[in-house]
Amino acid sequence: MYETGELLDVEAGAPAHGGFCIARAEDGRVVLLRHALPGEQVRARVSEDRGGSFLRADAVEVLRASADRVEPPCPHAGPGRCGGCDWQHAAGQAQRAIKQAVVRDQFARLAGLELPPDFHVEALSDALLGWRTRVTYAATRQGELGLHRHRSHEIEPVEACPLGLPGVGDSELLARRWVGLTGVEVVRDSSEQIAVVGHRPGPGRQARGRRPPDRVELLSGPDRVSFEVLGRTFTVDPAGFWQVHPQALAAFVGALLDAAAPRPGERVLDLYAGAGALTAFLAERVGPTGRVVGVESAPGPVRDAAGNLAELPWAEVRRARLDVNSVPALAALGAEVAPDVIVLDPPRAGAGKPIMQTLCAMPARVIAYVACDPAALARDAAVALAEGWQLARIRGFDAFPMTHHVECVATFARD
Repeated sequence: MYETGELLDVEAGAPAHGGFCIARAEDGRVVLLRHALPGEQVRARVSEDRGGSFLRADAVEVLRASADRVEPPCPHAGPGRCGGCDWQHAAGQAQRAIKQAVVRDQFARLAGLELPPDFHVEALSDALLGWRTRVTYAATRQGELGLHRHRSHEIEPVEACPLGLPGVGDSELLARRWVGLTGVEVVRDSSEQIAVVGHRPGPGRQARGRRPPDRVELLSGPDRVSFEVLGRTFTVDPAGFWQVHPQALAAFVGALLDAAAPRPGERVLDLYAGAGALTAFLAERVGPTGRVVGVESAPGPVRDAAGNLAELPWAEVRRARLDVNSVPALAALGAEVAPDVIVLDPPRAGAGKPIMQTLCAMPARVIAYVACDPAALARDAAVALAEGWQLARIRGFDAFPMTHHVECVATFARD
């Protein structure tokens, strides 16, 4: 075993899911290496070695640099510092190439599928900085705001986050103390309104090292925020989920409608529908002779969706659970709707095998999947392939520049 803090010289190999490169230690074990780029020779400091098949390390000195290496623009980036960004030391094109390689690797390993040669990760804009409409800052016990360090509960105090839009990344709230809060969430909508949401410790006991969900409250600003997407206005609770990149939703809608091609009069099942963003555009396509039924488990977004879909009476979002225990109810809903098109935008863990099998048994001609995690997408794709479907199309989007996160829109058709 290596001691924490011990130095070793390694060569960075291929990138892997999670924001690191694969290297090999002298004893042959895998090194999950952060702050390096493929092909670089670096001196790395061991950050974790529990004696298993791998260890973790941070590149602290570059002995042979990649041509894609750049100086990180944020002073809080680097070993032991803020864990929000993974690839600030890589040029934008290199970041997208890394994400492309990761998506390909996940599909090859988890779905046994080689993606088409033309698959690549598309940029949403030229900007690598100043794109986040929402940042949740963590608070120390003394009320100082910052961001969590990598794989740590420790907080890196920050004066600004360069990923945030004006008023979000440089919020004056960062200079204030917020004793008693676990975090402060700053949100900017399309009209440049700023809402501030406070997070407080939730009730109940901590379980398995995780505290109960925070209680949230509006501290300042409007109690509703609005976002303009492709000519439509969506109004949501400031604490509710919304895509953080201003161009993300428009790109996903375009890819989704292009690939799934919903037709007038068709029936659509829209799972993990949130506040009805995708639901609305699907409803526009199928028209009043069609039908769109969305499903969302959280009550707040369901209420938001009712307002966002008010002018589209053939579309609705129902509140229902979507997990392994809800498969019978989902099958019954599928029988009721008899969908021609199925759309799902699950959380990071993906839909999972029982739900995917249930969807694949429905009479739909196409399943369109919006994914924020390539590993989860690949696992769910493997289920679809086993159930007699094929991957018809996949597009990747760099909706989270500087981080390892990548969004994909995949479309499955019957084999």
